Amino acid sequence: MNEQRILEELVMLLESNGVAIRREPLAGGAGGLCTISGRHIFFLDTQASSVEAASAAAEAVVKLIDIENIYLRPEIRQFIESNGSSIKE
Repeated sequence: MNEQRILEELVMLLESNGVAIRREPLAGGAGGLCTISGRHIFFLDTQASSVEAASAAAEAVVKLIDIENIYLRPEIRQFIESNGSSIKE
């Protein structure tokens, strides 16, 4: 599975858990998660590479979703475990 497909699946996972997705040109910084008025928003940098954006999305997933209790494709789970932050906030 390529990084673009992993990114798409991570974004769908975030959306299905109530996270708003904003696709914006952010000068290649990959984007990230923020909370505004109690609402989670993930900014996806349209100028970043797929792997950078997927890593940022994996970090957001780790912060917001208990992946131990849901089914994820093995490739997605492996990517999250390899690229997402290991510390939940």
